[in-house]
Amino acid sequence: MSDLRFHVLPSARELKTECIRKSIHFLIALSPTMAAVSKPLTVAILAAGTLLYACFETLRLLGVKVPLVSSLTSIASRSRDRGHFVLGPVTLGLGALLALLLYPSPAASIAIYALAFGDGFASLIGKFFGVHRPSIMLGKSIEGSMACFIAVFMAAIKVSGSIQITLAAAITATLVEVLPLEDYDNLALPIAVGFAVQAFL
Repeated sequence: MSDLRFHVLPSARELKTECIRKSIHFLIALSPTMAAVSKPLTVAILAAGTLLYACFETLRLLGVKVPLVSSLTSIASRSRDRGHFVLGPVTLGLGALLALLLYPSPAASIAIYALAFGDGFASLIGKFFGVHRPSIMLGKSIEGSMACFIAVFMAAIKVSGSIQITLAAAITATLVEVLPLEDYDNLALPIAVGFAVQAFL
C-alpha cells in the first residue's frame, strides 16, 4: 500500500541545490562521446578529475578554500553532507570510470547513460513530484522509479536498437536505483547495468 502524503513543495534552496547536483550528474554523460574519440584519454581525465576533486574536498574540510570547487561543493551538498566529505562526485567519477574499464561499447555507454540520466531524473522527479512511496521501496517513490525506467529505456534503445537489451538495462537500473545506497548507487548502478547489457550482447 502506498504512503500517500501531502506533497510539500521544495524550498528555493532545495531546488537550487538539487538542480546544481544533477547538472553535474548529467555531465558524466559526455564520457561515452569522449571515449569514442579516445578511450585512454577519457579514462585518464576521469581518474585525474576524481583524484583532484578528492584532494580539493579534503582541503575544504581542513579550511583551505579552493576557488570555484569549494564553493560549488558547498552549494550543491545535501544537508546530510554538511561538515563531511562530499562523496557523490567521487563515486560518480569512479562509476563512469569502472564502466569504461569493465565493459566494451555499447555496454559501457548504456551503463554511463543509466548513471547520468536514470539516476539523475529519478532523483529530480522523486524529490519534487514523488508522492507514492510504498514501504517496499524503502523511501523511494514510484514517480522517481518510473522516471529512471523511462530515461534509461530511451537512452538504451537509441544506443542498442534492441528491445531485449533496452529492457534489461532499464529494469536493472530501476531495481538498483530503488536500493538505499545513497552515493554508492553511482557505483552499483553502472556496474549492474553494464553487466546486464553485456549478458545480452
